[in-house]
Amino acid sequence: MENVVGGAIGGVMGLLIAAVIGLVIGVIAKLLMPGPDPGGWFVTILLGLVGSWVGGLIMSLLGLSGLLPGLVGAVLGAMLLLLIYRLVKKG
Repeated sequence: MENVVGGAIGGVMGLLIAAVIGLVIGVIAKLLMPGPDPGGWFVTILLGLVGSWVGGLIMSLLGLSGLLPGLVGAVLGAMLLLLIYRLVKKG
């Protein structure tokens, strides 16, 4: 029973940590791109999380790894998604 409770707590903590990181990445992307911002906190978190994944994928395809390229890739990925969202929303 202890492993089940520990796993559930670890899962919740992991989700909270991912949400905070996604929020930070999403906020940075929004600050670096002037213009209308879509959605609220939830959209910002999703933008940061998915942008981090996209940016990490692009950086790995370029052969770049490490903390700094990962952070730069995460922000650039979030900015790319924000640009795509704005273009789709406008049209």
